[in-house]
Amino acid sequence: MDDLSYWLALHKASGIGPATFSQLFDHYPNPRLLFDTPETLQQLDLAPAQKRAVQKAVHEPDWKAVEQELLWAEATENHILLLTQTDYPELLKQIHTPPPLLFIKGQVSVLNEIQLAMVGSRNPSIDGHETAWQFAHHLAQHGMVITSGMALGIDAQSHYGALKAQGKSIAVAGTGLDRIYPARHKELAWQLIEHGAIVSEYPLGTGPMKYNFPQRNRIISGLSVGTLVVEAAQKSGSLITAYSALEQAREVFAIPGSIHNPLSRGCHQLIKSGAKLVETAEDILEELASLMFASQINTNNSAAGSHSTNTSIDSANNPHKKIQSIDPLLPKIQQKILKNLGYNPISVDVLTIRSGLSVAEINANLVLLEVEDYIQSHPGRMVSLKSN
Repeated sequence: MDDLSYWLALHKASGIGPATFSQLFDHYPNPRLLFDTPETLQQLDLAPAQKRAVQKAVHEPDWKAVEQELLWAEATENHILLLTQTDYPELLKQIHTPPPLLFIKGQVSVLNEIQLAMVGSRNPSIDGHETAWQFAHHLAQHGMVITSGMALGIDAQSHYGALKAQGKSIAVAGTGLDRIYPARHKELAWQLIEHGAIVSEYPLGTGPMKYNFPQRNRIISGLSVGTLVVEAAQKSGSLITAYSALEQAREVFAIPGSIHNPLSRGCHQLIKSGAKLVETAEDILEELASLMFASQINTNNSAAGSHSTNTSIDSANNPHKKIQSIDPLLPKIQQKILKNLGYNPISVDVLTIRSGLSVAEINANLVLLEVEDYIQSHPGRMVSLKSN
């Protein structure tokens, strides 16, 4: 039986976290020694509960579960990496509690490429959707791997933007890799496996437990040279990722938004705390230029990465947008208009491109929506959602 089998047996046991594993790795270069001489465990500075968890794992190992994970790893796209292996991502090794084991579907080599984490709201505004997609698309074109959590909203748009640019993207899952969560992202998952990777520290069979997702956020930031927060409320899982990045001495970037948009407040909070305010993808490339190969950077071409209120037809027609919550009692045409508005003012011309409606249809319904206090007008025939 090889070392990996013993480590998997310990990994499957409840009560043994990354910190305990780290001590076991340091003390037992050959894990079989622990199983053959469990009394040596007393030499380690572990809490009583941790010692009991390790002792139980040693005396009652779940070899059947270990065999299932080893069989899983025999598939071409599946891999299991130990913290001690040379392929283990170097940046992730440097964080306070690196995962002792990584389960990977896809390309192992991509984990050591230069990555930028992109995170944000699961229910962003349409402006947030488009901004995430555009930034990820531009950064991927310039050689950055986009890393996120495969969640709804900003995460998904970041993955899609990178993949559309024929770039690479990594998702860090909060479940075992025998499950896709959320289930609607099955197609996205296969694209990520083909053009990047999906990574998890959790054993096979682990379901979507609420407390696992904040825990996995340290991996998203830990794999990356920096974290970009696109849109986030003040109490948001995205801020957990950003603060993890700060603790890991990584760069943190935040995109400002309308003061009337509650989903901009988390970004503004980060900027007040010292995160770098960015307006274009070029701002990030310039900041990280020293980490990029010369062939990956072309700072003369900033047009595709510019963040503005104008919308490219490509991203405006992105089929993976998550629709905002709209009053279902409104007429369908008004619902469609609201779905294509954000808190940043846009022109009626842009709204026609986004919605596919005629100018006459839009103008007639904008008046009604403004009377009902759903939207507000701005100078220059610009409109936006009404702020709270």
